Amino acid sequence: MLYRRHLRIQALQALYAYFTGGQTDLVKGEKELLKGISQIYEFFVWQLSFIVEVKRFAEYRIEENKKKFFPTEEDLNPNLKFVENAAINYLENNHDFQKKEKLFKINWANERELIRKFYVEMREADYYKKYMANPNRSFREDKLFVIKMVDLQLSNYELLRAYYEDKNIYFASNYDLVSILLIKFFDSLTKKHNEYSPLPGIYKTETSQINDDREFVKTLYRKVVVNSKKYDEILRVRTKNWDYERIPLMDIIILKMAIVELTEMPTVPVKVTLNEYIELAKFFSTSKSKTFVNGVLDKLIKDFTAEGKIKKIGRGLVE
Repeated sequence: MLYRRHLRIQALQALYAYFTGGQTDLVKGEKELLKGISQIYEFFVWQLSFIVEVKRFAEYRIEENKKKFFPTEEDLNPNLKFVENAAINYLENNHDFQKKEKLFKINWANERELIRKFYVEMREADYYKKYMANPNRSFREDKLFVIKMVDLQLSNYELLRAYYEDKNIYFASNYDLVSILLIKFFDSLTKKHNEYSPLPGIYKTETSQINDDREFVKTLYRKVVVNSKKYDEILRVRTKNWDYERIPLMDIIILKMAIVELTEMPTVPVKVTLNEYIELAKFFSTSKSKTFVNGVLDKLIKDFTAEGKIKKIGRGLVE
């Protein structure tokens, strides 16, 4: 489920913590990295559960309105389009989702007000009104509605974000990332999915270990830690015009991760590695880092190619 860019970011953050926190235990650091990634998945399930809970609250409201002393026509004959949303109902009835709700002990019983406020806000939103006013129904329309709910409302629901900040630091720090994963999940749903379809895992797994995403992120982390001094020497040669000790640590870690991909990961295209780490430098380091990392990686790729250190396999990767 996680894109490899997300895994690179997780590895980058873990490595930065390792080198700045005086960490010396490789195994412990790796466990923390994998724990953080697994927490992202748990949080993803919590957010799926929240969406289902909003639908359940809407059902509760409909039944309560029917019990009024003087119910209106709308109370007696409500618009059921939201509570019958096929994408949400698929999720609610999915056995794997139900299993994971129990595994993570997800319970919203004490957060009724949090759910109610979201529901009230949703009913006032234009995307909801347009959806409910459209008499046509289709699976595609239902899942697009949920995507809009996530994108326009859930991703900006500060009360829920604050709730998670008190609950779990991993949840709060990955709120925006999980919103992206939710959109990706609902966009991928088709009519073929049923209550027995497994939810996607956090990692893309392959028969070949070399393409397994869990192995990918572990290799990134391990190789940088184990070969850090060797990579320092490689980088010193390519950065003679800079004072190596004054280069931002984040830039150094980014370059070391790139070295791992170039020399240790035969199925990752060189261009992908180049582009990905330039982007990481852009977002996670200084204003000059993008240009610096780009220049150093160009040198590394030319030198490694000439030295025969870059060996790629697979269609389109063999020079």
